[in-house]
Amino acid sequence: MDLRGFFARAFCVHEFTAAGLPTALVQASISFNARRGTVRGMHFQWPPSREAKLVRCVRGALFDVLLDLRPGSPSYLRHVAVELNEENRDAVFIPHGVAHGFQTLADATEVLYQMTDVYAPALATGVRWNDPGFGIAWPLTDGILISERDANYPDFDRKAFETELAHRSGAIG
Repeated sequence: MDLRGFFARAFCVHEFTAAGLPTALVQASISFNARRGTVRGMHFQWPPSREAKLVRCVRGALFDVLLDLRPGSPSYLRHVAVELNEENRDAVFIPHGVAHGFQTLADATEVLYQMTDVYAPALATGVRWNDPGFGIAWPLTDGILISERDANYPDFDRKAFETELAHRSGAIG
């Protein structure tokens, strides 16, 4: 940082390789959210997609949530939440098999996504952002703006989810 501003690296193939993360970022998208309280998520893609995401808030602020939906993971069905904003300039890496969502904490919040797989509408799905089974403590509870699709995902059914995941992964005929 100097009088001109700053220069920062947003991605480095060598650093991702050293951390064991995928390095082929094949698609980038921007999400603009006009209103504070906007919720997007919790989204993921079924196999055979292996979509992972690198997410950064470039304007405004958001409460960003990652929900582990990988049955073999020690953190299966647990979540972690972080604040991403234009001041901290942090980014979060979301592995494939982890659902992602966020709630904007400021008007005019803009989010940059970089993905390791192309978006496949036929594989896109999600779990409900406020499903009590996940216990996510969203910071804003009034004035929520959310799509009908995201608001209406059913309660999570672990057995049905694991059966569908195994089927789509090729583990079941």
